[in-house]
Amino acid sequence: MVERLSNKWVATVASIWIQCSSGSYTFGVYSSVLKSSQGFDQSTLETVAVFRDIGSTAGVQSGVLYTAVTCNKYSGFCGPWLVHLAGAIQGFFGYFLMWAAVVGLIERPRLPVMCLFMLLSSHSMTFFNTANVVSGVQNFPQFSGTIVGIMKGCAGISGAILIQVYDTFYKGEPSTFLLMLALLPTFIALVLMLLVKIYKTNRGDEKKYLNCFSAVVLIIAGYLMIITVLENIFSLPLWAHIFKFILLLLLLASPLGIAIQAQKDDSKRLLETFSFERNPSVDNPGSMGSSSKTFLAKDLAYHELPSGESQVNVALDHTILFDEDGGMNLLQAICTVNFWLLFIAMVCGMGSTQAVMNNLSQIGQSLNYTTVEANNLISLWSICNCLGRVGVGYLSDYLLHTRGWPRPLFIAITLATIVIGHLVIASGFPGMLYVGSILMGICDGSQWSLMPTITSDIFGVRHMGTIFNTIAIACPVGSYIFSVRVIGHIYDKEAGGEDHSCFGTHCFMLSFFIMASLAFLGFLFAIALFQRTKRFFMLSRLKHSLK
Repeated sequence: MVERLSNKWVATVASIWIQCSSGSYTFGVYSSVLKSSQGFDQSTLETVAVFRDIGSTAGVQSGVLYTAVTCNKYSGFCGPWLVHLAGAIQGFFGYFLMWAAVVGLIERPRLPVMCLFMLLSSHSMTFFNTANVVSGVQNFPQFSGTIVGIMKGCAGISGAILIQVYDTFYKGEPSTFLLMLALLPTFIALVLMLLVKIYKTNRGDEKKYLNCFSAVVLIIAGYLMIITVLENIFSLPLWAHIFKFILLLLLLASPLGIAIQAQKDDSKRLLETFSFERNPSVDNPGSMGSSSKTFLAKDLAYHELPSGESQVNVALDHTILFDEDGGMNLLQAICTVNFWLLFIAMVCGMGSTQAVMNNLSQIGQSLNYTTVEANNLISLWSICNCLGRVGVGYLSDYLLHTRGWPRPLFIAITLATIVIGHLVIASGFPGMLYVGSILMGICDGSQWSLMPTITSDIFGVRHMGTIFNTIAIACPVGSYIFSVRVIGHIYDKEAGGEDHSCFGTHCFMLSFFIMASLAFLGFLFAIALFQRTKRFFMLSRLKHSLK
């Protein structure tokens, strides 16, 4: 039984389930009760939200811990499970103490203490993300974009999944939602963390089964989108809520079937390989000739680049591209221009989309959306975020390996779309908030899929957890600038009355114009990164084609 659970496919399923329960993008559900119970104005709430962004993205500690516990020296006892454990402990205490403050179980904390609770609760997600994403890349190094997209997609959709649990059992009780966030992700992580391990073996058609995992995640996202729309149109009875929740659980269980089939195929292929090694001439008489041709092709000194730009010596390949065990450390990466181009692009991109997400409920209220409609917007964002993470992760792998398209090109396209999304929401026309939420959700997800993958491509895998979590600090930096200094400041100037509320398109219009301008600046930085790394990714495609 233990042997059946010890393989990369079961590890992937365990990571998927942990990611699906992490509870990202749920701040909008409990932000209103947090604001009212603690007596916050909008700027104060934005400050708390920024600490949520800092906690959920500044995961340098998780990267350092992952590198320390997965090095060969301690591999007998340590592993990714220690990173999961650290995340589970932080998540439980952060959300539990926040719930206790909201319901009055403890005395109302001062603002710095509440910010600390928020930081703890959200910081747990970086530990889950690091353990699942980096172990996934190490298990499937040839398909890093796809596996990162799957893991990030599951994290993106986790908010919508937990909102379904909330709507089924605790609807209308946002304080109870905080308690659920303290208990459910912690329990799932503790149960599954020992299954997440690193298996540096490459057998069979891995891409086929990774595509199956991607399809399941997209099906779950589509299902959640459908039921979100239905809930927006109809008032569903309790039995309907329970029925759709059971269907959701069945969909979430389906990756286990894929893992079982993949492991069966791997075992079968292993037996065939063993049989072939005992009698190669009988099992495959033409194999020796084809094998010789393969090695001969790989030994050629010069190969044509995909773009037709002269020729490149493959011997140079290993001086430019890092294998899965090598790469730069954090200090070396910080000293490169590419690091800062990517970082600034992410400040403009991730920062502005995160600011929109943090204020989605307030934006909806200012445009006279109901509470149910505002919650549906949050679910819609979470679902589209998942589509962006999985879809762009897969697409970047496919177009890199078949067409040689550099991944930074997708970052530039994403930032250009973010500019459009800001302008769409700023227009204030009826229904445009839904359109803008779809665009911004997809773009936000695609950034979280592309950034770690580009990091592993350019800087290597060994210190990937530390480097991509350092670049992720761009999100809270940008979120603070856009949320507190732009949105919060302008909203409070426009708001009136004792409840610090504002109604109408003027509440957020200027803020969105400012964010659109800075997103365009990020687009220019992404184009610069694309130009600097074009040849690098051509070599990456060549290296992949020779394997």
